[in-house]
Amino acid sequence: MEFSAFEVLGPIMVGPSSSHTAGACRIANVAKSICGEGFKSVEFQLHGSFAYTYKGHGTDKALLAGIMGYNPDDNRINQAFDLAEQKKLKYSFSKIDLGDCYHPNSAKIIFHFEGRDEFVIGSSIGGGSIMIVDINGMSVEFRGHFPTLLLQYEDKSGVIACVSSILSKNNYNIESINTVKDPLTNVVTLTVEIDKNLTEPVRDAIIKSDRFITAKYVEV
Repeated sequence: MEFSAFEVLGPIMVGPSSSHTAGACRIANVAKSICGEGFKSVEFQLHGSFAYTYKGHGTDKALLAGIMGYNPDDNRINQAFDLAEQKKLKYSFSKIDLGDCYHPNSAKIIFHFEGRDEFVIGSSIGGGSIMIVDINGMSVEFRGHFPTLLLQYEDKSGVIACVSSILSKNNYNIESINTVKDPLTNVVTLTVEIDKNLTEPVRDAIIKSDRFITAKYVEV
């Protein structure tokens, strides 16, 4: 197994824990990037060790800070509750058992919008690194290190080639690409991490295609 220097040395962060504090902050930050602004309230459902140690390790403060856009090294994490009150941010914490298939340091973050809910499940996998594993029931697998395309489509040939061709023609490098197929629905989830942010024309050429059931682009 290979590790990056970031994972070996750990992140620059507000402590006490790279997994329970820095990782939690990053999960919430990326989750907000995925679901966007305009939510009325947010619900944090904590799984495994997150559920049992979140107060002592500052996981609750870190999650709140991430939702407000603060990074793991921001000293405002320690004032997250006061800042959330100032911003009139409505939130709640609860425990949940997501099942044995999820990492013990996991959180399901539910964003309540007017007339709809969206959720993200993320895991803190050590050293401040994270893995986003579910978006609104869509199984994904990315770490939030790079701008990412999250695409769902009914299984058919040529989709990956089409996306790759658009990116290549516009001088984008693919950092990673992953597919997960649901054998019951025949729906494929395609995750593509790229080396730099997409321009609006390139983004629209991909995510506005009628090939996709769901299409999201996430900048981190």
